[in-house]
Amino acid sequence: MTSDLHQQIADSLESALRDVASAGDTRALQVVVSAVQGKKGRLAELKALLGQVGDIEQRKELGRLIGDAQSRLAASITIREEQLKDREHGERVASEGMDLSEFIGEHQRGHAHIVTQAMTRLEDVFVGLGFEVAEGPEVELDFYNFEALNMPKSHPARSEFDTMFLEPGSPAQQPGSVLLRTHTSPVQIRLMQRQQPPIYAVMPGRVFRRDTPDATHMPVFHQIEGLVVDKGITFAHLAGTIEAFTKAFFGSDFTSRLRPSFFPFTEPSAEFDIRRAEGDWIELGGCGMVHPNVLRAGGIDPEEYTGFAFGFGIDRMAKERHQVADIREMYTNDLRFLRQFP
Repeated sequence: MTSDLHQQIADSLESALRDVASAGDTRALQVVVSAVQGKKGRLAELKALLGQVGDIEQRKELGRLIGDAQSRLAASITIREEQLKDREHGERVASEGMDLSEFIGEHQRGHAHIVTQAMTRLEDVFVGLGFEVAEGPEVELDFYNFEALNMPKSHPARSEFDTMFLEPGSPAQQPGSVLLRTHTSPVQIRLMQRQQPPIYAVMPGRVFRRDTPDATHMPVFHQIEGLVVDKGITFAHLAGTIEAFTKAFFGSDFTSRLRPSFFPFTEPSAEFDIRRAEGDWIELGGCGMVHPNVLRAGGIDPEEYTGFAFGFGIDRMAKERHQVADIREMYTNDLRFLRQFP
């Protein structure tokens, strides 16, 4: 009887292994597992017969053989299950895959967005005028966005920016001290703090305000600002730089003008307009001589150095340059619109 049980254990294991290997999917494998590992499985039935073996040593030997057979079977089931799951996952991914690309014909390539084109061209123009390009973080501290720019918490000009505040990043930061920058002017402070004059730099980037989207406004838009700090800088240098930029960017038929204005971070301040070849004027941005308080916040002595700053919206410039009626159209990702500006 003992030798017969030896053979039955070996045959039962081989048969069970074949059934596991032949399972075509996980559902079929579950059926096989129930059959070979359940109470009515052949190995379980053979284990029940061990009580009929009188010799204790032979019973132990047969029990060990059945235990080894069950372990090999369990390992085989695990391997086969992983194989089937991997295969079924691949088949499901292949069957549910979607082609999200849009066919636009042979030999056609994408191009930079209309705003990116404007930003790149602006950078090139200012680099050609002797400026460097500087960048800074979009998540800013109140100090850099307002305080260092001569706008303390009580300053009424703060309300014009309609700021989006964030939760403080650490217990040491007070509520209302972390925000999404409302202009790229904070980069000017950071640049002055890490670099001694002379400074000739422009700061392009994305800014955020709580504006309601309409034909001329977006809550997320792009600005470029310029900063010059050196000995002997005057308002005449500012006017000359604006005029040189206008002709370099828009063409020799364009010209510029300055109108008195007010900004807390410059004194005196001005708005600058550009005149098209047709003769009409378009307001472009603000400018002025850097306020002494701003120079001090940047670690620069206003008795030794002076400077000027200017800034304007890149999105609005792109809108005017390409005669786009509604600024929102530039962000709809409509290929019919985007293809007009290769």
